[in-house]
Amino acid sequence: MAKSNSNEQGLTKKVWTLATTLAGQGIGFTDYITQLTYLLFLKMDDENVKLLDEESAIPEGYRWENLIELDGLDLIGQYENTLKILSEQDNLIGTIYTKAQNKIDKPVYLKKVITMINEEQWLIMDGDVKGAIYESILEKNGQDKKSGAGQYFTPRSLISAMVDVTRPQIGETVCDPACGTGGFLLAAYDYMKKQSQDKGKRDFLRNKALHGSDNTPLVVTLASMNLYLHGVGTDRSPIICQDSLEKEPDILVNVILANPPFGTRPSGSVDINRSDFYVETKNNQLNFLQHIMLSLKTGGRAAVVLPDNVLFEGGAGEVIRKKLLSEFNLHTILRLPTGIFYAQGVKANVLFFTKGSSTKDIWFYDYRTDIKHTLATNPMQRHHLDDFVSCYHAEDINARVETYNAEDNPNGRWRKYTCDEIITRDKTNLDLSWIKQGGDEVDYSLSELMDIIKEKSDNISKAVAELQKLMANIED
Repeated sequence: MAKSNSNEQGLTKKVWTLATTLAGQGIGFTDYITQLTYLLFLKMDDENVKLLDEESAIPEGYRWENLIELDGLDLIGQYENTLKILSEQDNLIGTIYTKAQNKIDKPVYLKKVITMINEEQWLIMDGDVKGAIYESILEKNGQDKKSGAGQYFTPRSLISAMVDVTRPQIGETVCDPACGTGGFLLAAYDYMKKQSQDKGKRDFLRNKALHGSDNTPLVVTLASMNLYLHGVGTDRSPIICQDSLEKEPDILVNVILANPPFGTRPSGSVDINRSDFYVETKNNQLNFLQHIMLSLKTGGRAAVVLPDNVLFEGGAGEVIRKKLLSEFNLHTILRLPTGIFYAQGVKANVLFFTKGSSTKDIWFYDYRTDIKHTLATNPMQRHHLDDFVSCYHAEDINARVETYNAEDNPNGRWRKYTCDEIITRDKTNLDLSWIKQGGDEVDYSLSELMDIIKEKSDNISKAVAELQKLMANIED
């Protein structure tokens, strides 16, 4: 195990050192990782032919062997033709190369990436090692503020805890309608694959159990490759490139694990006009919540990361919360601290609910008040959520016991509210806190302080721009 760990670390370092070199040439980390993915798939196909004597999945004339000997503009031309042809293929190849384009236009740097990939034998690496190398590269990319890739990356410590309490079972279907780089699907796969050695069940798990979608082509490429390197979806990728909100779900599933994008819909997106939705709204998170509620089978369960506004926003928010309480069992809300996502200052929660029975009690775990995490100096790790997982009692939620007690432990983090108590609150507001704040200062690094200042400045600029627009409309 120590040897595979050192191989993993050495190769990750090698891959990332080259990323730094290319960044100096104006090639961003995300673009580099995407090109690395395209080339790595070709190399692994080549190894499949040479080491395992299997047929190539790549059309003749567009394989690794057709690239490796070339230099200069011939190399660029061959590579760009290869991407075009492969993006037109069906099944896994077409998904990996979704809308593929070359982003390394200098032949010498493209050759550097090809040479680095060619120096390793990827197929003989254990799937967990290959996958871990790729995951660590995706995580590093998520940490790169310039790339903006952090929006596609949920902290693995949070994913792990969500999967541990949701307990997907082999034979069940699992979906993430905004899958980013595939972290939730991969964690669910790892959790389920340990449950059975039965060939039929394991084949179902690898090829039919998982379903993911994302509307960003490069993210679909990264997610598909991430799963492929872990041995999932070797014929057909479980990831598709689509906007989940545009149409009713094609299939209903047993489990949904998701961290839908926060903020407004990207400009140019199709307007949401869904007859199956409970209420019409332009709020992206509320629409994702509705989509998830409608995508579950009866008895299906969901764990979804959502921002605070979903808990208290009036109008459409209140309609959806009432539907969630009356037709679903919204049994648990985990309140998350700031400082765990790559976007600064995000206030979010995880909502856990089951379809098909109404809510009687909602259990809140406050992992926010007086919790101080920063990405640089004190990142959230899986053990930080051990107490929540223990309190949750996934094996039998009826065995739950409050740690909150008004007299003996008013700062207990685990507290139950009845549905009747919630319904009487203005707008069915679920934004609850009861722990008295201690007010400890957070020890931010200088770069984190600069990010916070910049974000606050950007928010002020946006607010001023909106006000100017409103005033201009009034004057007109």
